[in-house]
Amino acid sequence: MKKIVSVFLSLLLVVGLAGCSSNEKDNTSSKNKALKKVSIVLDWTPNTNHTGIYVAKEKGYFKQHGLDVSIIMPGNAGADQLVASGKAQFGVSYQESVTQARIQSIPLVSIAAVIQHNTSGFASPKSKNITSPKDFAGKTYGGWGSPTEKAVISSLMAQQHADVNKVKIVNMGDTDFFTAVNRDVDFAWIYYGWTGIQAELKKQPINMIYLTDYSKKLDYYTPVITTNENMLKNDPKTVKEFMAALSEGYNFAIKHPDESADILTKAVPDLDKKLVKKSQEWLSPRYQADAPRWGEQKLSVWENYSNWMYDHKLLEKPLDAKKAFTNDYLPK
Repeated sequence: MKKIVSVFLSLLLVVGLAGCSSNEKDNTSSKNKALKKVSIVLDWTPNTNHTGIYVAKEKGYFKQHGLDVSIIMPGNAGADQLVASGKAQFGVSYQESVTQARIQSIPLVSIAAVIQHNTSGFASPKSKNITSPKDFAGKTYGGWGSPTEKAVISSLMAQQHADVNKVKIVNMGDTDFFTAVNRDVDFAWIYYGWTGIQAELKKQPINMIYLTDYSKKLDYYTPVITTNENMLKNDPKTVKEFMAALSEGYNFAIKHPDESADILTKAVPDLDKKLVKKSQEWLSPRYQADAPRWGEQKLSVWENYSNWMYDHKLLEKPLDAKKAFTNDYLPK
């Protein structure tokens, strides 16, 4: 991949010839050629977890750092697979996925936490009267077929001496939360910052059981920004430039949630503007929360969750957590 050695020379050339209208097109072309093309693959359809990415692109932060960044939808091949194979340079993933990849010697590495604390949990319509994990008994849970789901439900229920075997677990596929709970599901696992806010706007009251209220070990990073080991080894400059621009994007979203929401809906017009605005207002202060800077990750968080996974037989061996993430590419 090309090194970004001509960016500043190109910029000087553009400035020096700015007064020559006949050369303006050639200067722009020269500048664009100096940008290094990289891609980031999303984990899901665009939402406020991704706002900082779109802000960095719209505000020109990526270009200022010498990058031409394409934002790609995951498609059939997920972000983890594309990033691990080197078909994409960066991706959006989850601590759980990176942990499982590392155990299988897949060279994914987390380089930033998008949100500092886990904002997910089990949601249900208030009419279902599910106010604590023991109330899961006799109910139907709608999930996506991961063994982690039953393990988490079981661990929460065990704290209240309830039996996970009394929960009916079904795979609801791509069915949205509201359709599912109005049909054949009693509760599901959601991110409050999106689906919970959606429930508020729909005026459909829900009960929310946050994982972090029952175990510190479940306060893991979700989502995270990833790359692969080859990028870190062979092109660390690009990784640093990408993370510098992305940090600017998320820091802008932290300080300017309303304008950032506008940027996201401009880039993705199909999104519900009211949902994006309210979700962004809720999520922006949670990106960094109590961390010293956006994106920073703690070894204790990686060890706590991987140990929890190992203890619940979700991993075949312990994780070497120090190799699963790094803060080295975040701006100081």
